[in-house]
Amino acid sequence: QEQLVESGGGLVQAGGSLRLSCAASGRTFSRYAMGWFRQAPGKEREFVSRISRNGGTIYYAVSVKGRFTISRDNTKNTVYLQMNSLKPEDTAVYYCAAAASMYGSDRQNEYDFWGQGTQVTVSS
Repeated sequence: QEQLVESGGGLVQAGGSLRLSCAASGRTFSRYAMGWFRQAPGKEREFVSRISRNGGTIYYAVSVKGRFTISRDNTKNTVYLQMNSLKPEDTAVYYCAAAASMYGSDRQNEYDFWGQGTQVTVSS
């Protein structure tokens, strides 16, 4: 069974930065597109960013474009989300997900495996 484990969340002041990591088990990491989603209290889970199998195609939600950067290292079975210029509205549980496709999707039901989530809290 494929397993994903997020880390790097925490409490940060507005304007600060955090770097999230998502480590995957197994030997097929490079066959999955990877995505980041987030869910704030009382809100639906929303798309944040995704990256293709080889890292060549990347998309961001409008709300984070220019502030967040997604990347992956297939030799380490890890995908990252660098978050800069954080705002209080970025506060949420952040989830890593894997999709058995080349490019991934903005739709959460297209993903096959999910991590447990990591809390990001941005104070004003």
